[in-house]
Amino acid sequence: MFISGFTIIRNAVSNDYPILEAIRSILPMVDEMIVLVGDSSDATLALIESIQDEKIKIHHSIWDTANSKGGSILAVETNKALKFVDPKSDWLFYIQGDEMIHEKYHAAILKACREYKDDLRVEGLLFKYLHFYGTYDYVGDSRTWYAHEVRIIRNDKNIQAYRDAQGFRKGNEKLQVKPVDAYVYHYGWVKSPESMQQKRKNVAGFWQPDSGIENEPDFFDFNQFDSLEKFTGTHPAVMHERIANKNFHVELDIQKKKFSFKDKLLYRFEKMTGIRLFDFKNYRLLK
Repeated sequence: MFISGFTIIRNAVSNDYPILEAIRSILPMVDEMIVLVGDSSDATLALIESIQDEKIKIHHSIWDTANSKGGSILAVETNKALKFVDPKSDWLFYIQGDEMIHEKYHAAILKACREYKDDLRVEGLLFKYLHFYGTYDYVGDSRTWYAHEVRIIRNDKNIQAYRDAQGFRKGNEKLQVKPVDAYVYHYGWVKSPESMQQKRKNVAGFWQPDSGIENEPDFFDFNQFDSLEKFTGTHPAVMHERIANKNFHVELDIQKKKFSFKDKLLYRFEKMTGIRLFDFKNYRLLK
């Protein structure tokens, strides 16, 4: 079995992406790691080169930011990265620049890859998600955050990134997937208020060029959440140093819930049953 990891990154330093940790979190599971480095205005390339692992294969790209809408540039770049994977790969493991896999899930992920390798019905593996917010101590537990997404796909040239590269499709068809008992740890919303707002301003044009965010204050108000819960688990080992070096403080009152009446009912139903009603699923679960 051969597994190719792949990711895209641009301006990782100025936007404070934990890309080194992201790559290192899946490196033990993959046979090669494709890193497509965009035309950055900071030291992103040197940062990637600092990993110095023989599995790392760096490629370069120029982002056409003038023609980005709805985050489509991220799918364009992700599809570019797909072209560099080894043709003999059985599976392709996608990780974004602010995502991690805890080492405690490595065995389960590799087991699933082996189990479904020859079952061609299975086009991808579906992961659960933890979305950290504000600090490393809280995760979003409302419908605001997507609960699942595909992060391992079969090496099929017809499978491409979808919309803003949150997931994948085969042509216009949703992928047929099997769930894997593993979480993706998403840290995209853990930064200082100043860094968070600067990152939002830097990437806003990828989704909505006329968002007006440049007129907002220079710090992000992390109190803009509907519901959070305390995180009581452990973080991936690759994140320990970054967490230890955290130099900002965000105070959040997670007892406050900010729901409409409809969302409050849906939230309570999900908490009681574990079922998220009316949830958009960019995949089809195989029986």
